[in-house]
Amino acid sequence: MSRNYLLVCLSLFALILSSCNTEEQERERMLKARARRKVALQKLSRVSALPLNVQAPGNNPTTPGKVALGKLLFYDPVLSGDQDVACATCHHPDNGYAEFRDISIGVNGRGFGSRRSFRQPNDIPFVKRNAHTILNTAFNGINHQNRYQPERAPMFWDGRVESLEAQALEPIKTLEEMRGRHYPEADILDEVIRRLKAIPEYVQLFQKVFPDPDPVTAENLGRAIAAFERSLVTNNSRFDQYMRGDKNAISLDEKDGFELFKKVGCANCHNGPMFSDYKMHVLGVPENDKLDQVDRGFEERFAFRTPSLRNLRFTAPYMHNGELKSLKSVLEFYQDISQGKNRNRSVPNEQLDTLIRELQITVRDMAPIISFFNTLNDDQFDREVPAEVPSGLQVGGNIR
Repeated sequence: MSRNYLLVCLSLFALILSSCNTEEQERERMLKARARRKVALQKLSRVSALPLNVQAPGNNPTTPGKVALGKLLFYDPVLSGDQDVACATCHHPDNGYAEFRDISIGVNGRGFGSRRSFRQPNDIPFVKRNAHTILNTAFNGINHQNRYQPERAPMFWDGRVESLEAQALEPIKTLEEMRGRHYPEADILDEVIRRLKAIPEYVQLFQKVFPDPDPVTAENLGRAIAAFERSLVTNNSRFDQYMRGDKNAISLDEKDGFELFKKVGCANCHNGPMFSDYKMHVLGVPENDKLDQVDRGFEERFAFRTPSLRNLRFTAPYMHNGELKSLKSVLEFYQDISQGKNRNRSVPNEQLDTLIRELQITVRDMAPIISFFNTLNDDQFDREVPAEVPSGLQVGGNIR
């Protein structure tokens, strides 16, 4: 065997060995990265019972009188431009403080829930997005360690304001929700405050709960409604009981559904006590053809906030525009995404959220997961509707 031939063989062997080492190192690197990713997702997917107590901002402590005032305001259409829409019009206790519609009809509407329609003639558009339930919004922003800041709580599908106090005033200022066309946005709150000051009962109630020289203000209006909304808590579902130690609170099938919920990746975004990470995600939900314009969501990126999974019994239809009518259709939508099927032509595949694309849900998983969702329902909330409101207007707006 010649010396040159031997050198060539040794060189080839060294090259093969080096290649094998490189492949082995790359394989090891990928395995470590996958393990780190798995640990990170496991941390993300933590869920727990809701707290037994509710926090309030330091500048708006909850009192019985404030809650009672906020409740009257919540049901009183005096807060709307044409005095025909109340907060309760689209967030009524009979509908779990949400609305059984894809997107709402606010101003110039008549009727309740799915039977509500526009009066004619009409030039008011539909409300842009599905009505979130008010239930448990006291906990918005809570993380898996049960920590949250009520003054920083994210609100609305696009998180455009923080805190229930700020949220309470936004619908009053919005044309299609409560303001209507007779008042510009810059003037509507002043008009509402003028009306409230002209009603002696409201003046007395504001004076009792807000020890200010001028208690009837827009800021105090928001505080009162927020105090009432913060009282609408359902923190004793069967799931909460189970997580607090009652292992018989949910059935074996529901326990299987809970494990599948975590295993297939739902808990990557639906986590914490509220089953929401409160982050913005791009899903590619089909557009609602009742809207004149494409809804581009948060920062024009087609991103929307993860909704809570609590009380789904009361909050159909689902997603930011109510396009998915049942829980099964929601899970089928996520299955499509995991298989590379995009239902929204306006959203490129590469823009879809990576956490969503990692879902591994099958038809076989759906029934157990839906069974688990039922453990998150809790119907023990304030359903009492005031017999009358201080303005003398129809309670809840034009819903009858």
